Amino acid sequence: MPETRGSVGNLSDSICNPKTKTLKYITRTVWVLSLVSLFTDTASEMLYPIMPIYLKTIGFSIVLIGILEGVAEATAGLSKGYFGKLSDHSQKRVPFVQIGYAFSAISKPMMAFFIYPLWIFFARTIDRFGKGIRTGARDAILSDEATAETKGKIFGFHRSMDTLGAVLGPAFALLYLYFHPQDYKTLFYIAFIPGCLAVFASFLVKDKPKVDRVPKKATPFFSFIDYWKWSPSIYRKVVGGLLAFTLFNSSDVFLLLKAKQSGLNDSSVIGLYIFYNLVYALTAFPIGIYADKIGLKKMLVFGFAIFAMVYFGFAVNTNIYVFAGLFLLYGVYAASTEGISKALISNITEKKDTATAIGTFSGFQSIFTMLASSLAGLIWFRFGASTTFMITAIATILIILYFLSAIKLDKQSAD
Repeated sequence: MPETRGSVGNLSDSICNPKTKTLKYITRTVWVLSLVSLFTDTASEMLYPIMPIYLKTIGFSIVLIGILEGVAEATAGLSKGYFGKLSDHSQKRVPFVQIGYAFSAISKPMMAFFIYPLWIFFARTIDRFGKGIRTGARDAILSDEATAETKGKIFGFHRSMDTLGAVLGPAFALLYLYFHPQDYKTLFYIAFIPGCLAVFASFLVKDKPKVDRVPKKATPFFSFIDYWKWSPSIYRKVVGGLLAFTLFNSSDVFLLLKAKQSGLNDSSVIGLYIFYNLVYALTAFPIGIYADKIGLKKMLVFGFAIFAMVYFGFAVNTNIYVFAGLFLLYGVYAASTEGISKALISNITEKKDTATAIGTFSGFQSIFTMLASSLAGLIWFRFGASTTFMITAIATILIILYFLSAIKLDKQSAD
């Protein structure tokens, strides 16, 4: 069991009810990292609903917006693996976390400061590059703060706090634009405030002393790919299944677009997005607690099953009221898979390779997400929305069967 420090530990030890007995596993470091993620996601998601609109007002075409997002996501994906491996080699975590969040913070006002396309590309890439720098190291810190039996709780709590920012950010943006219509630039400057709070909070996290000295050696940018070759076979099986799922799990934009096409106005569509994130935020922690009891793989499969149900629903539904129920289920799916998948990966790899293992998975996941959205867009254009969602749902069922039949985990891996 990880050591519980500071006032959080004293509080949890002094109150003897089930909820606070669970909270005693949430250490000061986990609290701080979760607050950092909450502030950062508030800043990022404040801009998410208005980003395409803003870019169009400054002259970006749909094609250019697509290229911009593709380059940004590719940058994040490739850098996650590299910086994860670099973090493991250096046995340092905190500097990567601090620099990564700082890059994301400064990118917000940069996008409003100048409106030249090259500058916008640079600013957006800086934001995603920051995510690539911090992801592996941050998740490794979370893993170090837990045991194999509490990974679901720790990662679930972090996802709850992170996703709460995805509720607060868009809600604030809607409120601001209600009083100041089309004043998009100011939102970019306002988003700098929670971004700075995230950076300041990150300085409250400290690296643990090194276990042993590791000789310094060069880390080529694509060296993380080698991890796939010498990683445990169970890692390759699990990540292979997760990436197969990612290949069919396209951007949430397609769900919002289907809701829009069914008759919802813009405010209702954004409201559904906020509702989905609220469900996600409220359920991630309790689902993480339950996942530690029943097994991480079982919870992951449950999440996939919910996902398949949602996509079957989107394939056949046109009733605007049913979409609320589907987005509720979609929030439960996200809470059952996002943090749980990283918790599972950290349990099936060696502690010294945690950042590399999660960074490698996250890197490939970013690339596969790009491919998934491109594939979904092509199928949608050629065969329609219903076919797109139906294919994804059927593919997910096949992936569930793969996890149930091909992946066997021992008790230590929380099967």
